[in-house]
Amino acid sequence: MRVFAPLVLSLLLISRELAVCFESSPRPFDGDRTSTPIVLPLAYSSANYTSRSAEESYLRMRGLRDGVHSAHNARMPLFDDLLTNGYYTTQLYIGTPPQKFALIVDSGSTVTYVPCSTCVQCGNHQDPRFRPEHSSTYEPVKCNIDCNCDKKKMQCTYERQYAEMSSSSGLLAHEVISFGKESNLMPQHAIFGCENSESGDLFNQHADGIMGLGRGQLSMVDQLVEKGAISDSFSLCYGGMDLGGGAMVLGGILPPPGMVFAHSDPGRSPYYNIELKEIHVAGKALHLNPRIFDRKHGTVLDSGTTYAYLPQEAFSAFKDALISNLGSLKKVDGPDPNYKDICFAGAGRDPSKSFPEVDMVLGNGKKLKLVPENYLFRHSKIDGAYCLGVFQNGKDPTTLLGGIIVRNTLVTYDRQNRRIGFWKTNCSELWDRLHITKENSKDPPSSTSSTIDLAPALSPSGSKDNFLPGQIQVGIITFDMFLNLTYRALLPHLKELEVLVAHDLNITSYQVHLVEFTGQGNGTLIKWAISPAATSDFISNTTAMGIIARLTEHRFRLPETFGSYEVVQWNVEPPSRRSWWQRHLWAVGVAISALVMLVFTTLSVWYLRRHTSSLQAYRPVDAAAPEQEMQPL
Repeated sequence: MRVFAPLVLSLLLISRELAVCFESSPRPFDGDRTSTPIVLPLAYSSANYTSRSAEESYLRMRGLRDGVHSAHNARMPLFDDLLTNGYYTTQLYIGTPPQKFALIVDSGSTVTYVPCSTCVQCGNHQDPRFRPEHSSTYEPVKCNIDCNCDKKKMQCTYERQYAEMSSSSGLLAHEVISFGKESNLMPQHAIFGCENSESGDLFNQHADGIMGLGRGQLSMVDQLVEKGAISDSFSLCYGGMDLGGGAMVLGGILPPPGMVFAHSDPGRSPYYNIELKEIHVAGKALHLNPRIFDRKHGTVLDSGTTYAYLPQEAFSAFKDALISNLGSLKKVDGPDPNYKDICFAGAGRDPSKSFPEVDMVLGNGKKLKLVPENYLFRHSKIDGAYCLGVFQNGKDPTTLLGGIIVRNTLVTYDRQNRRIGFWKTNCSELWDRLHITKENSKDPPSSTSSTIDLAPALSPSGSKDNFLPGQIQVGIITFDMFLNLTYRALLPHLKELEVLVAHDLNITSYQVHLVEFTGQGNGTLIKWAISPAATSDFISNTTAMGIIARLTEHRFRLPETFGSYEVVQWNVEPPSRRSWWQRHLWAVGVAISALVMLVFTTLSVWYLRRHTSSLQAYRPVDAAAPEQEMQPL
């Protein structure tokens, strides 16, 4: 499996799933069950509105039988991004008391698993391993005729092997799954995998494990649907090229106006597929047989795969059509010598000005529009250079669409109606606009509705006036970092460190400001300030939360040459508390410094000229020539 440095996990959907317990065909959603959606934000573009058809109206839920009440919505942050990690994670809590884990949201996997304390071959991940002995609700899944069995423990097992040669295996158990303190959904009993062995990218990744959203009875979605906690649907919304974040919704939503749907046939393949008929580059169709996108597993969506992979013929045609529309852009080597990336320099900060739009024509004739951020990634070593995030899928004729294709796109996996919807929006800000509580919502959702109306939350917005009341807007973030590197050794590398800080926090370098730094023994204490982007007066809550999480959870990484670091303290200041002078402190400081230097230089020149003139006018009668040369200038 081809991944982009730094190493990221790209869980190819086309995997071999071995020794699966309970892997019978998933049961259809029972319409008599009450359900409400679960909203999970990913931690860390505008769209035009059109009329909505009648079939895209609210899904009305029915009451649960036997007096059982339906669950409430669960809202929780997700972290990471495609830019630096290659995946998105959510935080799930397993056991009683809860133990926290960062899990990759993966629509290509059907099991949710985390490393177990008994694991004999597991990597060093973000959180401590799960300890069954510390949970009062842990219950092994006993061996039965439907599963492979560990005969020593008499417990069901699972095993997964992926196309990029990574693998995971372990024991299955019943546990209580919680969705975080921001969630209103009651904890749910579910089956998960307690890992005893992992290899490949799974062993090396920073995330703890996988949250399986695929089709199958062990899938977290299927289990929640079976219990009536959610309707048979979920949605994902990934952030753009420069910002991570977004949101995930477990359960039905009201499709936003203009959402484009594609038919998805669960009988076509065990994965989430769509009908893809054509690809257009700059408005011109590629000369391909439409059946090329329907081979083997067809055209598959996988949230756990980073990039997109086309059959050989389709990839060659796409690459050639793209290159013919690039004008004067210069072809350059890729950032990683291990891969023959197709990269181009000279596009500047905005690739949409140099690269063409791409349309994916669906089976019903509708078009999914792709802007450059949906098929490119930034070159990590050359400013203004971009690389193609679409690759040839080896000898496999399957068309595989990973997360890059759906950046800033709300993707609704409407399993109940056998369709997948696409709608362009600003996913990085979606969670801020979804985060509605009873206190700040003028019209709370009806208790008899099984769907969430996302239209207000998904409205194209970029100004602070559109943020919901009660939201704390972040004007500036400051933090003190202690580096295990001496003041003298660090001094020549401060500019390099500033760029590294910006890159690892997923922000631009001009937002990072070194306030002060002082030597302390064998280390250095540095004070940093993070300001909003040039086009905004504030930092979005999602971005701020992602920055703080990376710092406090020690997910911020520096090269070994800088030694180890520790975040001593951090602070957040709302923009409303900052005057014009404070918000423009950096520019004001530079302007004042320049003015002082100009005045000082002018006065100095004036004084020296006058003083020199007076000295040259005075000459003692008997003064020697060398003495004149000693006069101050």
